[in-house]
Amino acid sequence: MNTPLDCLLKAIHPANTLDETARRADAAFNEFPWRRARETDWDEFRRLLVQLHRHVEARILNVTGGLPDRGLDFAWGRCTQVLARAYGPSGAQAAFEMARTGNDGGLPAVCRKLVQLVAEEYGEAEIAARIAQYWNGLSAEEKLAAGREYLAKHGHLLPGELTEGSAARVLANLPKVLEQHARLLRGLDRLART
Repeated sequence: MNTPLDCLLKAIHPANTLDETARRADAAFNEFPWRRARETDWDEFRRLLVQLHRHVEARILNVTGGLPDRGLDFAWGRCTQVLARAYGPSGAQAAFEMARTGNDGGLPAVCRKLVQLVAEEYGEAEIAARIAQYWNGLSAEEKLAAGREYLAKHGHLLPGELTEGSAARVLANLPKVLEQHARLLRGLDRLART
């Protein structure tokens, strides 16, 4: 019989979260109506990335009819955050240089990276939300029991310094450990495929 922890771990498994979100994002990327290798106009570059970002978000969230338009500046701010994660503090400028010159894969590479990072962001947010919902529904005793159950079933996956002694760090930080559990499984899946 599956325990609530087992059900949570199944729900946050990468195949049900990160991979599913990436699949939707890839579909959005493939259906997006553009096919330029370069973009030399800054305003057009911004508009294109904003449209792509909104399109990917709507597809990931299964929103029909698109998301509400909050204006170019707001939407561009969200894009610049993603570009900064991809290319550093001046990510928007670096991405535009790639798109303008066609270097390092040009505009398609910038768009692919944006889509990938948006998918990761939503996948990780879904995992965190499911864990929070699970965790906040437990009493103090149930939280301790969930930590012990996790250690009994999955403690072998954790570094020894976390599980030594009473494994107090794992028990005190189980929601964070559970978030890392999904990433760990994804890494193990990737290793198994190589």
